[in-house]
Amino acid sequence: MVEAEYKGDVIIAGSGLGGLVCGYILAKNGYKVSIFEKNHQIGGCLQTFTRKGIKFDTGMHYVGSLDEGQIMHKFFKYLNLLNDVKISSLDRDGFDVISIGGDIYKYANGIDNFVDTLAEKFPNNKSDIRLYANKIKEIADASFIYNLQNVNPDVVVDKDIFATSFNEFIDSCTDNPKLRKVLAANMFLYAGVWDKTPVYVQAHLNNFYIQSAYRIVGGSDSVAFSLAKSIENLGGKIYKKAEVEEFVCDEKRMTKIRLKDGRTFEANYFISNIHPQVTINKIASPLLRNVYRQRIASIENSISNFTVFLVFKKNSVKYSNYNFYFYENEEAIGLEKYDLKQFPLNYFYIHQAIDTDNEYAQGAEVMTYMSYDCVRKWENSTVGKRGEDYEEFKRECAEKIINKLNEHFPGIKDCITNYYTSSPLTYRDYTATVEGAMYGVIKDKNLPMQTRISQRTKIPNFYFTGQNINSHGMLGVIVSAISTASELVPKEKIISDINSC
Repeated sequence: MVEAEYKGDVIIAGSGLGGLVCGYILAKNGYKVSIFEKNHQIGGCLQTFTRKGIKFDTGMHYVGSLDEGQIMHKFFKYLNLLNDVKISSLDRDGFDVISIGGDIYKYANGIDNFVDTLAEKFPNNKSDIRLYANKIKEIADASFIYNLQNVNPDVVVDKDIFATSFNEFIDSCTDNPKLRKVLAANMFLYAGVWDKTPVYVQAHLNNFYIQSAYRIVGGSDSVAFSLAKSIENLGGKIYKKAEVEEFVCDEKRMTKIRLKDGRTFEANYFISNIHPQVTINKIASPLLRNVYRQRIASIENSISNFTVFLVFKKNSVKYSNYNFYFYENEEAIGLEKYDLKQFPLNYFYIHQAIDTDNEYAQGAEVMTYMSYDCVRKWENSTVGKRGEDYEEFKRECAEKIINKLNEHFPGIKDCITNYYTSSPLTYRDYTATVEGAMYGVIKDKNLPMQTRISQRTKIPNFYFTGQNINSHGMLGVIVSAISTASELVPKEKIISDINSC
């Protein structure tokens, strides 16, 4: 029998944002923390990669509410990120630019600016736009996420925000069909599903970005590296290339983890930042009842994506200080499934920020939805060994996307020196999400309790964190980490510490 190599206070499986923030909060409050990451690079969706000297983000493309005094600025200050993470403000008069059938619309920062800018396109619906903006702010302000009051994050303040879909909510704000589509047009940020995704998901995200919007300069991995440095300075350890194969329990509680290489590590508490559907398959203990396992396993996952990463000729493409959403027509908004012959009918296009002030773009990303079914035939393959037919499939998809991009930005195709691609399989293998789901499980307003995963489990010293617990994105994941950490550290103390920043 191999003896456990280490006994600490808390073991965290997975070094995505949720795991790192949990680790930071717990280490800051005196816990001895160890984080285990299966990849050689930490960060989950904060990971980056470099090609031809250009660093590309893989998941966290822009961040909201980072002006001083706003919620993310408080979080960054509390997490000791402000000195290490450089940011660049997006265009405050149009941080999101949306093209629907050739018509252009802009989302602007600040409620008044947001309303006035959209009202230029919808002069007869200014009061509707104001109603929408005020209502999403009310939803956000009433939540634990924004008010940071000493309340239980598990308490549902208004059940309607869980039982109403985002499109039902938008419909209640305006009867203008085109405006309804425009207000739903940044769906790439949350993979909204018509008549399913609850309004709170969209309300929190849109209010988050309307306050202010920034790109992270030089890659989102700076967030992961900064948190890791702080955790290690507080006495924590981070193990890379250390995949958790099994969570081991006795008859009462979890006792240790077993890595793929056979090493075992003991602790008093355990947190999984790995997708819950993946995690429960690593737990053989009857402490997790079959009915719980079946419920978790049955929750539908969000759509995946296909992304093309572009390298531009030097000084050939002016830097766009905004995010660009393209839709062939109104029907393409939120359209997840279509014949690949029509591909793509929508995409999300962003430039990489290499400095706080950029004149030219060196690299960019173009992302579109892609169902896992499109790549299922290669699902048993591994990175770099999927075969020539898979490479040809990716080339065909990439060329279609680049050609579509060139239609809206004439000549941009000639500015590209190299491109690289990622598919749902890439996303699956580097982030350990089920079928490469961009945003984890789908929250369903028709099944609010069945599709909600608590940080608590029936194993008394085992918890979840990450995008599947509260919501996705930097805001949702940080809040989920606070919820999880508050199982071990009084939430009153965490909130007080954040508010004092």
